[in-house]
Amino acid sequence: MSVPLITRFAPSPTGYLHLGHAFSALTAWRRARHDGGRFLLRIEDIDIRRCKAEFETAILEDLAWLGIDWDGDVRRQSEHFADYGAALDRLQAMGVIFPCFCTRADIAREIAAAQSAPHGPDGPLYPGTCRALRPAERQARVTAGVEFALRLDHAKAAAMAGPYRFFEESHGWVDGDPALHGDVVLARKDTPTSYHLAVTVDDHLQETTLVSRGEDLQPATHVHGLLQTLLGYATPRYAHHHLLTDAQGRRYAKRDQALTLRALRDSGATPAEVRRRVGFD
Repeated sequence: MSVPLITRFAPSPTGYLHLGHAFSALTAWRRARHDGGRFLLRIEDIDIRRCKAEFETAILEDLAWLGIDWDGDVRRQSEHFADYGAALDRLQAMGVIFPCFCTRADIAREIAAAQSAPHGPDGPLYPGTCRALRPAERQARVTAGVEFALRLDHAKAAAMAGPYRFFEESHGWVDGDPALHGDVVLARKDTPTSYHLAVTVDDHLQETTLVSRGEDLQPATHVHGLLQTLLGYATPRYAHHHLLTDAQGRRYAKRDQALTLRALRDSGATPAEVRRRVGFD
């Protein structure tokens, strides 16, 4: 029996959708509809300071205007912190996460002082300052009320998970590299989950079978695959598509107000015109 195709589009309500979002949403939506699968909509609103209800409303309206429908209820991450907390508790019990008391300034100073610092896709990696703290020292700082983030000890996690891989439709099987992003943050005091943890849990609970998203997120799949292996989740297939750019070669962003779907609608553009503009006739 073949596995049903389930794709998703997961924007953050921190601004209006732009042409790049339209391309990404249409890519996942058309794939699901073509194969008789399901297309899900997820609102990634864990950053409660930057996410706005008005932008979520605009997302739903703009997608409907573009002719995109979705199956089932919209999943809002802010309503499911308990799910992410449960996964975090499991990782805590495995001994693969640790509290990090460093501020961003502390980390920047340590990286600057180092003769050489390993780099990942997003820049210098966390230098591991708090990873070696003794349990008594960690507990003393927690008891004293020192703020901390929870980081994944990638070396311990890799040893526990063993080799893992994921299937990328444009490349075939890719061996996971647990060290690529180092000891990533999985939760902070003001945000009880991170993108990496939340998206891994959501894709599992929503039974996503194909993750269609921009190629800029392909490196993150190495973290997600590691978390999936640790938590015993099935690993979906991945299809990372190219990013749309403007005439100067810059990728579209929410700062490009003139190219948001809301602005294009207000200027008189039709859904068909927008779809053609991003390559969907």
